Amino acid sequence: MPPSRSSIVVRCFSPNFVSSALSTVGALLAKPAKLTAPSSLPTMPQRQQSTPPIVEPLSCPSCVSWLKKITQSMLPLRPLICLFACILFLDSVIIAAPTTTNAVAAHHRAVLIHDQWIRDPFITLDGDGWYYLTGTTLESEPDAIIGIPAWRSQDLVTWEKLPRLWSFDQTRWIDLAQPVKHHVGKLLVWAPELHHIGDRWVIVHTTNNGFANLLVSSSDSLSASFTEPMGPAFGKRHDPSLFVDDDGTPWLVWGVLSLRPLKPDFSDFAGPQIDLTPADRKMGHEGSYVIKVGSKYVWFGTAWSTDTMRHGTYNLYYATADSLTGPYSERRWVGRFLGHGTPFQDKSGRWWCTAFYNANSPALDPAVAATRDLSESAYTINRPGTTIVPLDLQLIDGDVVIKTLDPAYASPGPEEVQMFHP
Repeated sequence: MPPSRSSIVVRCFSPNFVSSALSTVGALLAKPAKLTAPSSLPTMPQRQQSTPPIVEPLSCPSCVSWLKKITQSMLPLRPLICLFACILFLDSVIIAAPTTTNAVAAHHRAVLIHDQWIRDPFITLDGDGWYYLTGTTLESEPDAIIGIPAWRSQDLVTWEKLPRLWSFDQTRWIDLAQPVKHHVGKLLVWAPELHHIGDRWVIVHTTNNGFANLLVSSSDSLSASFTEPMGPAFGKRHDPSLFVDDDGTPWLVWGVLSLRPLKPDFSDFAGPQIDLTPADRKMGHEGSYVIKVGSKYVWFGTAWSTDTMRHGTYNLYYATADSLTGPYSERRWVGRFLGHGTPFQDKSGRWWCTAFYNANSPALDPAVAATRDLSESAYTINRPGTTIVPLDLQLIDGDVVIKTLDPAYASPGPEEVQMFHP
């Protein structure tokens, strides 16, 4: 009696299983009476990466015996035997999804690139050729001290954990005993960003008690020590970010949207606060980020699709202006489930946006989420970790036009309160 298909899977499963089966069938067709099975399963030899793959005959005794019997009884049907083998073993073949490397190269669909629990993921490509990733985490180190984690990658696929950049036990002014929000039970670093400005790294972050902080490295290295030049004067600022204009002036960006120029050495503010809004309505409630494309300033902001906290989907929007200080255009659409994502360019100049899990229930199937009104609670299709979603960002007729390329993120949901024109 031939072995069951499940026993074949257990005993013979390997990435080259079908190739091995076909090789065995070929040998049986050539010399069906002389092929014998080995008495044991040999260890597959190690091959150098430069050597072409070698397809060896199937080494499982049961499979060889079974294929031998089939082959001897079906010699007149030789042309069909290879097809028969492929169909028979179909359930033991890995139908591999595109690898992360291929998915990143394709720039067509969202890609989960990192499985560390993280919110507000921030990615920047530095001049040294490394992508750097940071974001809101709980405890990323064995000592459970809260700080600013970071990872780096050359290809957005393989990530190397770096030593913690800074931690609360290094602060000279933050009161770690003060009450915190959101029932977390401890003070957390929220939404850190890494900016390489001139010959130093500048980090900004907020916390779950509202206080924000600005850190400046002592040298050009991200592994250098950091100081807090502004201390408590930096103030309570939600989701601080940085933007450096063409004249070299660094600007603090926070809220939705407030701006204030900084001194070049980041020791203090260099001018008054400026508050802005899109031309048609409020932008949202957090996650402001500013870039410049050509001569256009692009302001990104985050809101829930229903304009009600934690109801609907956490989305990303944008507005454009000819001046950093406005006036800005109407609020426009970027993508569903992209709230507090960071737009960035890869080494090929293509645009991506980070995305993360932010919901009250497990991630939905994208096909279900596409047509469902999600206004009753907070929903997402993003799995825990860091996802990057491909964008198309172009200058058209002097203005910036942004489209999200993955259909699962590209369109507003049925519960979206703002009507967007194509």
